[in-house]
Amino acid sequence: MATFTYIIKDVKGARVEGVVKADTMDLAVDKLSKEGGTIISVKAAAESAYKNKMTLFDKLAFTVYKIRTGVSLNTLVFFTRQLATMFAAGLTIEKAISDLESVEKNKKFKKVLRKMTEDIKKGFSLSEAMEQHPGIFNPLYISLVKAGEISGTLHTILDQLSEYLEKVQDTRQKVWSAMAYPIFILVFLAVVVWGLFYFIVPMFAGVYGRMHADLPAATQIAIHISNVVKNHVFITFFVVISFLFSMFIIYLTDRGKYVIDTLALKIPVVGNLMKNSIISKFARTFSILMGAGVPIMDTLELSENVVQNAVIEGAIRKSRIMIKEGYSVASAFKKTGAFPSILLQLTATGEETGDMDTLLLKAAEFYEKLVDSVIERLTSLIEPLLIVIMATVVGTVIVVTYLPIFYLGMAMRSGLK
Repeated sequence: MATFTYIIKDVKGARVEGVVKADTMDLAVDKLSKEGGTIISVKAAAESAYKNKMTLFDKLAFTVYKIRTGVSLNTLVFFTRQLATMFAAGLTIEKAISDLESVEKNKKFKKVLRKMTEDIKKGFSLSEAMEQHPGIFNPLYISLVKAGEISGTLHTILDQLSEYLEKVQDTRQKVWSAMAYPIFILVFLAVVVWGLFYFIVPMFAGVYGRMHADLPAATQIAIHISNVVKNHVFITFFVVISFLFSMFIIYLTDRGKYVIDTLALKIPVVGNLMKNSIISKFARTFSILMGAGVPIMDTLELSENVVQNAVIEGAIRKSRIMIKEGYSVASAFKKTGAFPSILLQLTATGEETGDMDTLLLKAAEFYEKLVDSVIERLTSLIEPLLIVIMATVVGTVIVVTYLPIFYLGMAMRSGLK
């Protein structure tokens, strides 16, 4: 006898999830129908359970595939919004995608839309056509479209999906706007320091060498670094590239990703900004999936795939196991210790009232406001802080380089012996 997960609305209109055992899907549906209520979805439990983990090679191959075939989030947001508008206006999906393909300027995405139009003409559903292009449409996107097709509310789902993607894009832009200036300054600082060691320090090293002066330890270290930078440019470049590539490979591993993401969340101010952004994205994803009628286990699995932080992913994974064992969603979240109190309170209230999707949407909006406030503080504090850091680093290199000149008389006497 097989096990099936189900979502129904009872006679009072409350959402109810659970499992039912039956020999076939049809028998499970019949069993639920006799109990009353409106069936939203019935699915084999195995389909909503855990998927096999990707190997490191699979992750690397998929990353390369996404880079080769993917499009920008801005392109996807525009496509989703246009598709929602055209479908709501009465156009068929085939006609809407065909029209969007005719005006699309991105060559890669234009080719994808052409292929989707051909697949839909062959009898594919929209979600099935999208499944052929995993580099563009992620599991969350496809699951929502599939839920809309099953429930007959595709136009509503597309509207919600476009709003969701716009919020994700807006949050991402805010985070990047806060990080762009410090990244630029740090890159500029690295170039300046490299220039000092490549051009300036060797000039002073030659002068000190002709004097046969006894140099301070700090100056000797600076000259040694300069020799490495100047005489081994290609080796240094290769080492840097190899280090970055190694970090990328390490990040693809489960353990490496967990360590790096844990450290990232502990960075002062920035870590808090990242966590609020992740929680906001998680809450909004959870809300839109629940509202679309996606089963709780699938909702958690899809949410786990979109948060893009191993610490929160691990917490969601533990929650799935506990919920499967009978814990409530709020209790499972609380036991992981990874979710903030506001989210836990709203989740618990949502479970009690049967309005979890609405309350989680409020949680998402609350954490988005926190992100905005942190970005405003960062904008006002980061500029003077970076100026101090840049002045300290460059000043230290210059002082170390000029240090022997402060003892010029001693250096000259040493050179005359």
